[in-house]
Amino acid sequence: MNEPDELLHIALPDDWTAARAAGEYRVSTRDRTLDDEGFVHCSYPGQIEAVANRFFADVAELVLLHLEPELIEAEIRVEPGDDGGDERFPHIYGPIPTAAVVATTWWDRDDDGMWHKPVTM
Repeated sequence: MNEPDELLHIALPDDWTAARAAGEYRVSTRDRTLDDEGFVHCSYPGQIEAVANRFFADVAELVLLHLEPELIEAEIRVEPGDDGGDERFPHIYGPIPTAAVVATTWWDRDDDGMWHKPVTM
């Protein structure tokens, strides 16, 4: 199966603000850094709803970071998720330069309390 070209990272707005000031993004996933995890968790567009609903169910606003792989110097591996299932996710084994974030999509949870893929994507 060919993987989609577009890589996304689901970020908390404060983490993205801090990354812009620092020039690089080092948050792996919620409450875990690149140093803690060893890589930054990313998703393909078809995976973001499930990831957001699983790990960010109690958060009101997120920001999707749209990543340009060619602008990331760190190794990108496509690997099974943490649950050991068959679904594979892109993992970035180093910091993400803010210049590699080519777009952002601010994302609010829907009225039904669930995360649904933003219509602007």
